[in-house]
Amino acid sequence: MKESGKAVAATLCIGPEGDMAGVSAGDCAVRLVKAGADIVGVNCHFDPATCLKTVKLMKEGLEAAKLKAHLMVQPLAFHTPDCSKQGFIDLPEFPFALEPRIATRWDMHKYARNAYDLGIRYIGGCCGFEPYHIRAIAEELATERGFLPAGSEKHDAWGTCLAMHTKPWVRARAQRAYWEKMLPATGLPYSPSFSKPDSWGVTKGDEVLIQQVEVTSNDQLKEMFEKQKRFAGIVA
Repeated sequence: MKESGKAVAATLCIGPEGDMAGVSAGDCAVRLVKAGADIVGVNCHFDPATCLKTVKLMKEGLEAAKLKAHLMVQPLAFHTPDCSKQGFIDLPEFPFALEPRIATRWDMHKYARNAYDLGIRYIGGCCGFEPYHIRAIAEELATERGFLPAGSEKHDAWGTCLAMHTKPWVRARAQRAYWEKMLPATGLPYSPSFSKPDSWGVTKGDEVLIQQVEVTSNDQLKEMFEKQKRFAGIVA
């Protein structure tokens, strides 16, 4: 890749605790740069806030080693403060019930600003991101970029269009301060704030992690269901 003359970007699915082999986030960044990466960072598995913590550690590791590289971040669009070292794949909601965790466009404004202030210049997204999330990132950084993204003409920034709403309490929401402080509810009466991650104690090299070409058999599924009962206390 280096011979092609193109920049080499290398990102990892790790959090602040580092990788599954015990290598710290900072040391991971150092190893990537020494291997030839021009751009390093993280992608997927964790939410924006967690990913920024990780990139900050990577940046500090590079500075300590006197190495330079551009920084890159592509987090989930889901809030995952309760996930374990492996990220959202351990959450019981993964992958088909993550919608209540979705970040708002206002969360993305904050994420974009914090990422930029950290020195990150490749700011994107991974699983769960929708077009309005990406637009929010671009709108937050419009001054730095010198222009607004396509589609911005379809709405007024920070809900200012609500100034024309028929209800006065809704008109009062036509300001950035309101949406920046908003703490949205899920509307689910018995929904917990956090989930308990599925921690099966499975690590690299375990037989259960070996992927196969053929479809998982019913006997293999039954074995997984039994493990689920033991480790997670869930009756399939």
